[in-house]
Amino acid sequence: MKSDKVNFTNKQGQELVGKISLPVDQKPHNFVIFAHCFTCTKNLIAIRNLSNALTSHGFGVLRFDFAGLGESEGDFAETNFSGNIQDLIAAANYLKEKHIAPSLLIGHSLGGAAVLFAASMIDSVTAVATIGAPSEPIHVKNLIQDSVEEISEKGHAKVSLGGRPFTIKKQFLDDLENNSLLELVADLRKPFLILHSPQDRVVTIENAEKLFKAAFHPKSFITLDQADHLLSRKEDSLYVGEVIASWASRYVEIPEIVELDTKDEVVASLAKEDNFLTRMKVGSHYMLADEPLSVGGNDFGPNPFELVTAGLSACTAMTLHMYARRKEWDLQNVHVHISHTKERTGDIGPKQDVFTRHIEMKGELDVEQREKLIEIANKCPVHKTLHQTSKVVTFEKK
Repeated sequence: MKSDKVNFTNKQGQELVGKISLPVDQKPHNFVIFAHCFTCTKNLIAIRNLSNALTSHGFGVLRFDFAGLGESEGDFAETNFSGNIQDLIAAANYLKEKHIAPSLLIGHSLGGAAVLFAASMIDSVTAVATIGAPSEPIHVKNLIQDSVEEISEKGHAKVSLGGRPFTIKKQFLDDLENNSLLELVADLRKPFLILHSPQDRVVTIENAEKLFKAAFHPKSFITLDQADHLLSRKEDSLYVGEVIASWASRYVEIPEIVELDTKDEVVASLAKEDNFLTRMKVGSHYMLADEPLSVGGNDFGPNPFELVTAGLSACTAMTLHMYARRKEWDLQNVHVHISHTKERTGDIGPKQDVFTRHIEMKGELDVEQREKLIEIANKCPVHKTLHQTSKVVTFEKK
């Protein structure tokens, strides 16, 4: 997963700070916005794990701090639930402008309630998933129940949430009461996945039951048995990401990849819109080639010379082990390090390709055996091919 820090502005003109996570080997086929829980931030470890799982399936993920939290501008005491929804819309607009509009929203806890409201306002969203979400936003009262009376009387109170002090104003609670989630869910009519743990002590499983009953099909429920509210265990957050990615694949458009076919040993396919990203079938194996960022590629795969160098490295290792097995020598492991450069043969002569190879050999080998294996390395088939003059015959395939 590759991550970049991003900034965008919400409706109030405040700068929100987020992170975009991208697949390492392809352009994202869809973008996801993740909304964190009440008073959490984008940097919660569970969110990072979940993003890893999604990017491994080709999704791009934007997670950000709501106004007044984390690195984003704003005063938390002046925020409200409606503001969180507007922040999600601002995030969607950012993706639409800089990448592609989001098709999937994921929300955790109160963030789950927020994405349900936002999903009804963002046309590009075709699916929604919630994790440990309350059936009504006002559920937040349960977290601060000891201070509700003070807030009602004084208009505000300082509360401790997750070991951190926050000022909660009456307008925040009033705004929560004015947003009826179950009525909205009944009218949403977008594919909806509910994930909830029976052991969740912050937002009880009954909330998931109410959301499921209110929603129309297609709707799905996954129980997160033994998970806590914050998905503190790595295996729980990774599982959630895998489940959402698999479920969402039925409801978002994922471009079909046409299988490559050839009667030859290798075929490479490059479409105009893919820049340098080249799909390859090598024998019965599929892989990617690309160019580095420095020359305009996306670095989603090795460049052509790296592929040639990789062939030499692999051939060297195989040849050494084959020879050592035949001689019954104790070659336990071999690492073949190779770098490729171009060097001029003279002051004005042409540049020559130079492959510099360093070989590490592990095992009970004496000096003579090691010297012989170095000699054998120079006789591997790919080494010979690179040293000899090759011939490439080209025809247009009809």
